[in-house]
Amino acid sequence: MSEGLLLTVDEAAARLRVSRWTLYCLIRSNELQSLKIRRRRLIPADAVTECIHNLMEAA
Repeated sequence: MSEGLLLTVDEAAARLRVSRWTLYCLIRSNELQSLKIRRRRLIPADAVTECIHNLMEAA
């Protein structure tokens, strides 16, 4: 596997091509799953794919 299972906020924002602010809005609205390990907010790589799929269905 060439890519990690968990992405940082910056990595996930880069994949979605959105700002950090927009990414946190997606997390707050439960459109993007994330988890917290101590003080770090991490996003599962498959959650990014799922978010894209859900947003495409809504459009």
